[in-house]
Amino acid sequence: QVQFVESGGGTVQPGGSLRLSCQVSGLTLSNFIMSWHRQAPGKEREWVAWISNDGRNMKYADSVKDRFTISRDNDKNQIFLQLDRLKAEDTAVYYCHAHGSTWDWGQGTQVTVSA
Repeated sequence: QVQFVESGGGTVQPGGSLRLSCQVSGLTLSNFIMSWHRQAPGKEREWVAWISNDGRNMKYADSVKDRFTISRDNDKNQIFLQLDRLKAEDTAVYYCHAHGSTWDWGQGTQVTVSA
């Protein structure tokens, strides 16, 4: 059974930073492009970033480019998202997933940016 367990969220002030982690089980991580997504209150879930199987290539949504950094550790089956220069509009529940897959989503981790 494939599982995604996100952690590391919290409440920070605008301009602050957080590092999100995702522990993946039930698959060989190096076989998959991985991605982060987020869902803000009252909005659809949106893609944030993806990272290639080997970690060499990344792509970001325009809204987070140059502020967020995705990374991975295939040996530990973990995905990370470094969030810097956070804005109020980054407030959302953040999820990791195998890009394009149909496995169930995890519970996500809440990020709240508020003064």
